Amino acid sequence: MATHITDECINCGACEPECPNEAISEGDDKYVIDPNLCTECVGFHDYEACQAVCPVECCLPNPNLRETEDALYQRAQKLHADKPWPAIADLPVDQSRFRKA
Repeated sequence: MATHITDECINCGACEPECPNEAISEGDDKYVIDPNLCTECVGFHDYEACQAVCPVECCLPNPNLRETEDALYQRAQKLHADKPWPAIADLPVDQSRFRKA
């Protein structure tokens, strides 16, 4: 599920530079996340970087857009076609929150 930013956003911008996919941009009243670019940081971190830096905890999973690790990983591969990617079975634990025990 792509992450979304709730109305509690204080428009601080802390999240924008943290996104490895440039999915976050400034909206009219708050920052927004493009769900077509969000990979929940799969392939990059075992946490969602925007959530980690948000001072008001408004970067949350979108309950209306649930996606599998595989779908998110495929999106990351497509967005960063120039990067070498391991097979999903070989994805390190520190590059997907789905692999946390």
